[in-house]
Amino acid sequence: MSGNPHRQDGCRLRFEWGLSGAHEIAERSWVIAVVDVLSFTTTLTVAMDCGVEVFPHRWRDESAARFAAQHGAVLAVGRSQARPGEVSLSPATVREASGVRRLVLPSPNGSTIAQSMANLDGTVIGVSLRNSIAAAKWTAARLAGDDACGVAVVAAGEQWPQGGLRRAVEDLWGAGAYLAALRDHGFGSISPEAQAAIASFEHVSGDLPRQLRASTSGRELAAADYGHDVDVAAELNRSDAVPALSGRSFRPAPP
Repeated sequence: MSGNPHRQDGCRLRFEWGLSGAHEIAERSWVIAVVDVLSFTTTLTVAMDCGVEVFPHRWRDESAARFAAQHGAVLAVGRSQARPGEVSLSPATVREASGVRRLVLPSPNGSTIAQSMANLDGTVIGVSLRNSIAAAKWTAARLAGDDACGVAVVAAGEQWPQGGLRRAVEDLWGAGAYLAALRDHGFGSISPEAQAAIASFEHVSGDLPRQLRASTSGRELAAADYGHDVDVAAELNRSDAVPALSGRSFRPAPP
């Protein structure tokens, strides 16, 4: 066992918050599951359902437009800036868009974590409430017969207006849904942190849409007239898509 207690050593299923937490628990060649329910990973699953390749990008980075042009992609705009027909971080706009095949999707939380984890030689996937069972099934198949590899589940969280990580409960639930499905595939050695995420999801699973709307992030989006994004995020296991980061972009994970 290493001298760092934050690594959750000895556990094959691990859970932590934010970019710093991701660096603590992730191991080389592991599956790294990023959870950002409102809204990066929810939007990812909607994009995969629609056949759209997604390039994550840093938030508020002036190079985004040039990057999109270089890759022949549409650049998603901010929610408040989106005009009718334009795509933003809102999953509803991706679902309604036509003719978009490649999308650059800046995000302050989930996108940044996914990019940072890409250099660990593992597989970075996007997980939301919409695809938790599909992602767990794919992960179980991916790691079958390899007991040395595990899963680092990272809840992206949000940012407080004054700075610092806000532990967003919807990401705890999304992580818990995925971890519960992995547990049901026979993964043992679950860290206490991962067990807590599972328990939190199971507590609200029978009332998920209402709980999601009542959460801080749900209320925040509804107050800004984006309540439809919360409804999309609450589509529990409606998607079979498993977005996997390959090179610079997310594409459907290989069988």
